Amino acid sequence: MDTRTSGAKRAPRERSRTNDPDRTKADIIAVATEEFAAYGLSGARVDAIAERTRTSKRMIYYYFGGKEGLYLAVLEKAYADIRDIEQGLKLDVLDPVEALRRLIDQTFEYDDSHADFVRIVAIENIHQAKHLAEAPSIRQINLRVIELVGAILARGRDQGLFRADLDAVDVHMMISAFCFFRVANRHTFGEIFQVDLSEPGLRAKHKRMIAEAVLRLVRQEEPAGGAAGG
Repeated sequence: MDTRTSGAKRAPRERSRTNDPDRTKADIIAVATEEFAAYGLSGARVDAIAERTRTSKRMIYYYFGGKEGLYLAVLEKAYADIRDIEQGLKLDVLDPVEALRRLIDQTFEYDDSHADFVRIVAIENIHQAKHLAEAPSIRQINLRVIELVGAILARGRDQGLFRADLDAVDVHMMISAFCFFRVANRHTFGEIFQVDLSEPGLRAKHKRMIAEAVLRLVRQEEPAGGAAGG
């Protein structure tokens, strides 16, 4: 009797969700992101995701084809979210130095406030990008940030501000490495060196430090002896 009653109560919810599949899929992906970030691909349970989203395992399999399909959708959404924010920064209207600083600041803030994104990427690295390799769409999504950095570097070179020997992928890697590390390793780093990376003063210091490090890397160097005339 309890089982039938529970099923009767759940059925209208499931029917209402099938009337709005986009919202249903978005809800499932949001909860699945938390589950995969917390337990990894092998530890996350589709049953738990179904329960939290008040859907059914059958519906999740219908939309995503299985657990790995859902994980891939989570991975794609994780990258798409940050790339969409970067595209909305309108960096092309800023001077190259300010544009690059704005992009660095945004990357810092996003990684710092989206620990699940960092964990999901770290989990996919544990799997040696096996699932990402099966999704050309994710590579296409991430090419947008390379185009963005490349355009900033090109404008900086044209204005004589930036070095000519830097590749957009290298600069993006440097920005990502600094910002990602603080979140991915905050617990081990904090315990080993007895520092709290979330402390506001230290956080602000690191944000400035990362921006200055990248900007010093890309800036055009003064010619030797250029500052000391005649």
